Amino acid sequence: MSEIVDFLKDYRVILLIILAIGSIVSISVLGIQQGLDLEGGSVIQIHLEHPVDSTTMNTVVTVLDRRLNIFGVRDINVRASGDQDVIVEIAGVKPEEVTNIVGTPGVFVARIDNQTALTGTDITNVRPYQITGNQWSVPFTVSTAGANRFAQVAQGKAGQPVEMYLDNQLVSSPVLSEGLATGTPTTEVEVSGTAETREAAENEARNIQAVLQSGALPVKVNVAGVSSVSAELGDQFRTGALVAGLLAVIVVSIIIFLRYRIPLLVIPIILTSLAELLLILGVASVIRWNIDLPAIAGIIAAIGTGVDDQLIITDEVLKKKGSKEGKESKRRSATMRMRIKGAFFIVFTSAATLIAAMLPLAYIGFSRGYAGIGILAGFAFTTIIGVLIGIFITRPVYAKFIERFVQ
Repeated sequence: MSEIVDFLKDYRVILLIILAIGSIVSISVLGIQQGLDLEGGSVIQIHLEHPVDSTTMNTVVTVLDRRLNIFGVRDINVRASGDQDVIVEIAGVKPEEVTNIVGTPGVFVARIDNQTALTGTDITNVRPYQITGNQWSVPFTVSTAGANRFAQVAQGKAGQPVEMYLDNQLVSSPVLSEGLATGTPTTEVEVSGTAETREAAENEARNIQAVLQSGALPVKVNVAGVSSVSAELGDQFRTGALVAGLLAVIVVSIIIFLRYRIPLLVIPIILTSLAELLLILGVASVIRWNIDLPAIAGIIAAIGTGVDDQLIITDEVLKKKGSKEGKESKRRSATMRMRIKGAFFIVFTSAATLIAAMLPLAYIGFSRGYAGIGILAGFAFTTIIGVLIGIFITRPVYAKFIERFVQ
């Protein structure tokens, strides 16, 4: 009984319990966002003004994909359809919230006294929007050349409006201050406005920030249609996944028992794997990460790696069990810790290799740019999160259990 109490007092065990409870609370309160293939969603058809070549089409897909990511849509599939259409599939977001974003060319022009002072190509960095009551502003930085042009046009025109247009629509017209009319270049600019409500102000600011940050489309576009798409898997997949998961637990339990002939090892390995699953879903819930097929594949890969690592730890601890030396050594905690340390050297090396292999996929997926590449990010990111949770949280707890209870 005292050994169980000492085990539960270990800081690694306490940390795991706290994180597990936190994950349960997060999943219960925030829920888990499901991807398009599980939850369903909407399809938006974008029609280009005229047919384009493959290079221009890739640019259109890149801008739209980047624009939606900046806007905050996580589960997106942007793909070309022929040489004049783009299909946008989204999950977890109402289509009316993004139709203006994807259907906007994004051409920005600032004029003073009917003279062009800035264009979208002058923008070098767009900072997060700011909301004060019903007023919004989107600050951004322009290039030196753009700042010089603005200073020349603005010189001596204090009090005149700076008319800022986005796709020929006036979005802001702040009055030119005396400080900006001296002819001295400044690279700090902002576009601002007022809405009827704070929520409307935030939506408008977010839209403009996404458009300015993603850049202009090389061709005019319009939203040709919006339709709903049903989940490809839905409830049938979830039922099948539960059955498959239960069968996997049974098979793994049988294999572990047959391998070690120690019933005491079966439950901890299974519980450790379930704890990893719970923590991964908890992280996904907190960061609002969509769980779709690639993410599920990443979870399976991470948990499979976790079972392998637990078997490595177990093998290292029990490899000399049959010898006299082994029986004497196992009674010495120092020797046990040395074996566990050796096992963790293998575990960390394996994890580092796996993460190194996943990082390029995650980078390509997050940088996006071409249709379908985001699938790589879902798999890679979830795998990396699962591996990190395993090597730093759950597997040390399993090792502590082996050290205390397996004789």
